[in-house]
Amino acid sequence: MLGELSGVGLVLALVALGFVGGVISGSFGVGSGIIFIPALGILLTMQQHSAQGTALAVMAPMALLGAIRYWHDPTIEIDLSLVALLVVGSLAGVVVGSEIAPKVQGQWLRKGFAIFMVLVAVRMFTMSGKPGNSNAGTPNPSQTDTVTEESPPIE
Repeated sequence: MLGELSGVGLVLALVALGFVGGVISGSFGVGSGIIFIPALGILLTMQQHSAQGTALAVMAPMALLGAIRYWHDPTIEIDLSLVALLVVGSLAGVVVGSEIAPKVQGQWLRKGFAIFMVLVAVRMFTMSGKPGNSNAGTPNPSQTDTVTEESPPIE
């Protein structure tokens, strides 16, 4: 696959892969690892551990730029105290995870990663509306178009 490319072709393919990962990450707020880890393993036949490390290295600058862009959008609320607490837990967790991963065979990491993605996908697909919202699907009266005596009907 990509491993057969070299020179400019490989550079362009990797930039295109990065672009796709960036669009998906920026659009859906997910880590690009869900794109890069399988792609690097399948297309470049990269070992699982190397693909994971590469994906983590790519995520830092990409996530920072994405977060800044979201931060500058006045319609998006980002709670910095929530961010700080998640960062503390995430940094501790990545230290533990990056200590464990090299001790696990790549095939088991790959299978665990695939199972995790399937479970998350099933959970997200079966959720109705926003998490914790029991009135999912019920329109908010302030967001619906209503016809009053003062306003003519929309044709």
